Amino acid sequence: MVPTSSFAHKKQQLYLVLSGIFIVNALLAEIIGVKIFSVDALLGLPGNLTAGVLIWPVVFVTTDIINEYFGRKGVLRVSFLTVGLILYAFLVILATTKLPPAQFWLDINKVDAEGRPFNIEFAYQSIFRQGLGIITGSIVAFLIGQVLDATVFQALRRITGSRLIWLRATGSTLVSQLVDSFVVLFVAFYLFGNWSFEQVLSVANTNYWYKFASAILLTPVLYLAHYLIDRYLGQDDTVELQQEAAANVSV
Repeated sequence: MVPTSSFAHKKQQLYLVLSGIFIVNALLAEIIGVKIFSVDALLGLPGNLTAGVLIWPVVFVTTDIINEYFGRKGVLRVSFLTVGLILYAFLVILATTKLPPAQFWLDINKVDAEGRPFNIEFAYQSIFRQGLGIITGSIVAFLIGQVLDATVFQALRRITGSRLIWLRATGSTLVSQLVDSFVVLFVAFYLFGNWSFEQVLSVANTNYWYKFASAILLTPVLYLAHYLIDRYLGQDDTVELQQEAAANVSV
């Protein structure tokens, strides 16, 4: 077995890398989530998606990997840290929307590339203040989804043991994202926005089925990540870390 000090270092480094991937993708998803794009125009398929949902599969795959090696506590710890960092980022963004724009900045950006009138301050305000409604909905949905994901994952783990990684990863994602996909849009665009309830249901439905398909398609990535992590830690230490995770005592 690798000496304890080396194992502790590798364990710390692994959690740091996984947390970094988790946090940066969650934050990016919040920022770009203000854009709704047409799946029909892009791929010829019906429906609309939020731009943030495109990278959200990275977050829930990382969630499952953290859960596998660091347990429910490890997932919730990084989830609460992420919420704090997202709130900080949006408080900074909100503060910048209150700053008076420089006149020369307005003047040199008063027309777009085609010569049409353009108000860059209005555009800035529109994009980032719209994000404040999304952040409220996202944080509520994110916390509910992460608690569900971590809980369902460990429940399935108790049933499957170390077998059927795909089942506990996919099963926990499908349950948690069913709730997350609706809650985030309902709070962000119905309670704080101007969408109809029918629009919320339509986009939530498309978002969920995208996440459903992504969870299935990303299964090989999950197994690849497990293979690389197991090689990095070594067989004995991998087993020890997974046993700690199953007991919810990791990190």
